[in-house]
Amino acid sequence: MRSLDTLALMKKHYPYPFFAREGWFYMGTLSIAVLASLWWGWWWSSLPLFLLWAFVVQFFRDPPRSLPEPMEGGVLCPADGRVIAIEQTEDPYLSRPALKVSIFMNVFDVHANRAPVSGSVRQNWYYRGRFFNASLDKASLENERNALWLQTAPGQDVTVVQVAGLVARRILCYVREGEEIRIGQRFGFIRFGSRVDTYLPPESTVLVHLGERVHSGSRWIARLPKTVAV
Repeated sequence: MRSLDTLALMKKHYPYPFFAREGWFYMGTLSIAVLASLWWGWWWSSLPLFLLWAFVVQFFRDPPRSLPEPMEGGVLCPADGRVIAIEQTEDPYLSRPALKVSIFMNVFDVHANRAPVSGSVRQNWYYRGRFFNASLDKASLENERNALWLQTAPGQDVTVVQVAGLVARRILCYVREGEEIRIGQRFGFIRFGSRVDTYLPPESTVLVHLGERVHSGSRWIARLPKTVAV
């Protein structure tokens, strides 16, 4: 049975409508355009407009998610999509060895991003960059991106990076340096195709596999080591 604390946490950090606020302008504008085309009898334009409206509505859906059963050191999935990389590498933001888990979001995935761990936001970096296909390895370091350095209470460092994709043109992040963040908290959104890279301590245990489809806020993707390396 799910603990009362977990249920309370899920409710507290998901006071969001089913359709993300980030898309209300687009949905409203297209709704007016579809209705206007029908009103004025422009039947030739109403179908393409309706198909575009349907695409935008499904893109900005943001359904609530149930947090998984509590796990000590658990790293929550930060994004919907497909796992495209699991590798030992270097965290380019903290200049340390790290285990990297990358999730690619296509235009049909939910694009709200959620905190993988609870802790403090130690630093926030934003880089203007290019717009390569987000599934490519070079996208992690060359595309437009926003990175958050999160530090848990025991002292583990986790870097979560929102990366723009081929058609993504807006990264939204709602937390800043010095703030506290809770696991599962909705902290950002990326419009129209992207990826999320998570850099973990190298001793972490991965709980997903390459090619697996995952959903943000509803499963663990890794487990942090029990002790902090000195």
